[in-house]
Amino acid sequence: MAAEKKLGAAQVAAWKTESVKKLAEQMKGAKTVLLASIKGLPSGQFHAIKKQLRGKAEIAVGKKSIVLRALEATEKGALQNLKKEIGADIALLFSDMDAFALSGLLTESQSKMKAKVGDIAPEDLVIEPGPTDMLPGPAISELGAVGLQVAVEDGKIAIKAAHTVVKEGEEISANVADVLGKLNIEPMKVGFGPLAAYDAEADKVYVGIRIDKEGALEALREALGKALGFAVSKRVINSGTVGYFLAKAEAGAKAVEGKVQEEGSESEGKEDSSSESSSEGNNDKEEQPGSEEGAGGDDGENGGDAGAAEADKAEEKKEESDEGGKKDGD
Repeated sequence: MAAEKKLGAAQVAAWKTESVKKLAEQMKGAKTVLLASIKGLPSGQFHAIKKQLRGKAEIAVGKKSIVLRALEATEKGALQNLKKEIGADIALLFSDMDAFALSGLLTESQSKMKAKVGDIAPEDLVIEPGPTDMLPGPAISELGAVGLQVAVEDGKIAIKAAHTVVKEGEEISANVADVLGKLNIEPMKVGFGPLAAYDAEADKVYVGIRIDKEGALEALREALGKALGFAVSKRVINSGTVGYFLAKAEAGAKAVEGKVQEEGSESEGKEDSSSESSSEGNNDKEEQPGSEEGAGGDDGENGGDAGAAEADKAEEKKEESDEGGKKDGD
C-alpha cells in the first residue's frame, strides 16, 4: 500500500514537471503570451471559443502554482511581470498575433448575460430614462429602492431620469440584479477576459489590454469633433477644415448678395415715389393758369352786370329829368 502511494506521488510529480516544462517551452516560443480570465465561463462556450481560435492561438489551462513555476523556468526577466496578474480561473494563450489584436479578438467573442448577485460591474451601470413594459404595483417600490425616479404613463411604468445603479468595480447587490433582470439589461460579458500580455519582440508586459473597438471608435469620433472645433476656432486651414471655411464663405456671400438686392429694391421704390410726387407737382402747376382765367371770367361777368345796372340808373334819371321839364312847360 505504501509503495502504491509512493508511486502515485511520483507520477503526480512527474506530471507536474512535464506540465511546467511544456508551458515554459510554449512561453519561450510564442510571440505573444496572453493571460485571460475564464471565471464563470460555461464549458460549452469555452470549447466554442477554443474552436474559433484554432490556427490563431493555442490555449492552456493550468493551476496557478504550475503557471508560476513555468514562468520561472523561462528565465525571461520581463515575462516574470505576469506573475502578479495571475489568479484563479485563468487561461494562457500563445500566439504569433499582436497582443492587442488577440485581445480584440477575444473581446469580440464574448457574449452578454444577465447579472447575478455578487458579480462585479464591468463598467458604470446606468439605466436610461424611457418607457418600460412593467405594470404598476410592487415594481414601483423595487425600482425606487435602487434610486430610480418613475411614473405611470399609459398604464405602465416609465423611468423619468437616468441613474447609475452601480459603479464600475463594485459588487452587484440582489435588488440591483433583480431590477436589471426585470428591465432585460444584460451588463455582464462571458468569455475570455484579457488581463495582461507579454510581447516577446518588445520584451514587455502590457496590463489592462481589454480592447473595446466600438468604444474606441466612439472616443475617436468625439476627439476628432473637438479637434475640428479647435482648429476652426484658431483659423487653421487644412484638408479637415477647408470645407467648413468654404461653406461659411459661401453662406456669407449669399447673405451679402441678399442684402444688396434688398437695398436695391428699397432704392428703386424711393425713386418711383419721388417721380410720382414730381409729376403730381407739375400737373398742379399746369392747372393754375386755367383757374386764374376762370376767376377772371367771373370778374368780367360781374363787371358787365355792374355796368348794365349803372346804365339803367342813368336812363331812369334822364327820364325823370325829361318828365320834370314837361311839367315846368305846362
